[in-house]
Amino acid sequence: MWLRIRQIALVAEHLEPVIEDFKAVLGLDVCFVDPSVKVFGLRNSLMTVGNQFIEVVAPVQEGTTAGRYLERRGGDGGYMVITQCDDHARRQATVEALGVRQAWGMQHGDYRCMQLHPKDTGGSFFEIDAMVGEGAHDPDGPWEPAGGRGWERYRRLERVGSITAAELQSPDPAALAARWAAIAELPVGADADANPIVELDNATLRFVVASDGRGEGLGGIDVTVVDRTAILDAARARGAYVHDHQVVLGGLRVNLR
Repeated sequence: MWLRIRQIALVAEHLEPVIEDFKAVLGLDVCFVDPSVKVFGLRNSLMTVGNQFIEVVAPVQEGTTAGRYLERRGGDGGYMVITQCDDHARRQATVEALGVRQAWGMQHGDYRCMQLHPKDTGGSFFEIDAMVGEGAHDPDGPWEPAGGRGWERYRRLERVGSITAAELQSPDPAALAARWAAIAELPVGADADANPIVELDNATLRFVVASDGRGEGLGGIDVTVVDRTAILDAARARGAYVHDHQVVLGGLRVNLR
């Protein structure tokens, strides 16, 4: 039974500037725009990162969950950790046994979605999804939120190769790690800096102290670097440079590994 990070979502006040920053700095390309998110009062775009995705959503009306999240965290930033599993029924049973509520869920064709309530998970939205059918479990397999198939045409590997970690910040990282580990049915470990971590099949969930004044949330991701010089030059030009191992895009720390 496996669990992989397949998608990271950000929320932004304005969509296009954030997408342009990701494209310019990380060399990504938009693979899909989902018109169905309009029902949630949102616009979005998805970009490929290897066989994973970065999604940016932006509210287009008042009173949206995303809009309230923007207000709570003081601006653009990380919003959701979206994972793919191979046994959705088992994952649903675990969530129910833990008493974790679903904020939203659906089944459509070969796609199964279970978005967990952030008040029960803490940290951010934690979503566990699944695909069924031919090639569904392949690392490069179809992904309904990115349009199913065809996203591979937009894969750009010149600057970054994959997402290898999601960094969740909290006043109590140990407690948050324990909650996410219980949901993921995985043990809590520790990294070289003694931060609690949960190892998924293709990436790490890292839990750190919230020290940026923005409170609990998805604070950053790690990406594998192919061309650091190009990334840093573009980051400096767009005001996204922090240091040679980190840039900030859409309010999200992007650690260059």
